[in-house]
Amino acid sequence: MTTTLVTVIVVNWNGSFLLDQCLAHLSRQSVQPKRILVIDNGSTDGSAERAELVPGVIVRRLGFNLGFAAANNRGFEECDTEFVALLNPDAFPEPDWLARLVNAAQSHPRVAVFGSRQMVHGMTGILDGKGDVYHFSGLVWRDGHGRFLGEADNIAEESFSPCAAAALYRRQALVDVGGFDEDYFCYVEDVDLGFRLRLAGHKAMYVPNAVVHHVGSATTGGQHSDFSVYHGHRNLVWTFVKNMPGALFWLLLPMHVLLNLVTVVWFTARGQGRVILRAKWHAIKGLPQAWAKRKKIQVSRVATVREIWRVLDKRLIPSRRGR
Repeated sequence: MTTTLVTVIVVNWNGSFLLDQCLAHLSRQSVQPKRILVIDNGSTDGSAERAELVPGVIVRRLGFNLGFAAANNRGFEECDTEFVALLNPDAFPEPDWLARLVNAAQSHPRVAVFGSRQMVHGMTGILDGKGDVYHFSGLVWRDGHGRFLGEADNIAEESFSPCAAAALYRRQALVDVGGFDEDYFCYVEDVDLGFRLRLAGHKAMYVPNAVVHHVGSATTGGQHSDFSVYHGHRNLVWTFVKNMPGALFWLLLPMHVLLNLVTVVWFTARGQGRVILRAKWHAIKGLPQAWAKRKKIQVSRVATVREIWRVLDKRLIPSRRGR
């Protein structure tokens, strides 16, 4: 069994026996990472203690929950490898997962980010997603989530950004853009990072033969929980404001405002009016800080407006089941 210049970072918060399974799958990789780094966000379920007993695993205990974004950044600070792979505790990679991501990176030296084919754990043939889609309104979703795997899903292609539940990054690219935005805590932070990488001139690729089986939102109550709705829909606003470049920002701003109004109505009808209003209010309160970040991001932008327009999803009626 060979090793490669990759650090695998697993951010854990009460991952329980999911973390045990994740680390067991990592131990069976055909190509082993140089280091497996578990960043523990103050778990109280014994998962961090068990991880410390796994050979080759380094556990860093933060003592409290800093969130997914900040915890990964703490991991980045310890990395000295060419590549950094992120893996969620509820994502179980197949034996050649890491080898295939690294092979893709070596075959495409001008691409900085590589995403996996995520399958729904326990449901044969159902996609969890093959990368994130960014709609021109500012809505984001996981491409292909919830549908049956098709022939087209076995073709490598460019994606807007990978889902950080199972992805490989060139470390220097992460350093250059400053890693994750820690104000996000969690949700949409990977899309924001992917957007900033694109603005810096980098591209992302979907690697279909790098397969993980993903439980999804295992520790946050599910994708429709109040926690997920709050963070996801607050962070959508900041991602659009910070990153949408040049004239596209003003051209698409009415669409983004409409999206936010529609989501308020939608979640209110679902009985989550209080949480969606709180999310949008906190997003508005954070706009001065987001705008200050925008100035820094846009002044160093390498990608042209045309290049960003090319990779946005421009369908008037977006389909979460993929293209």
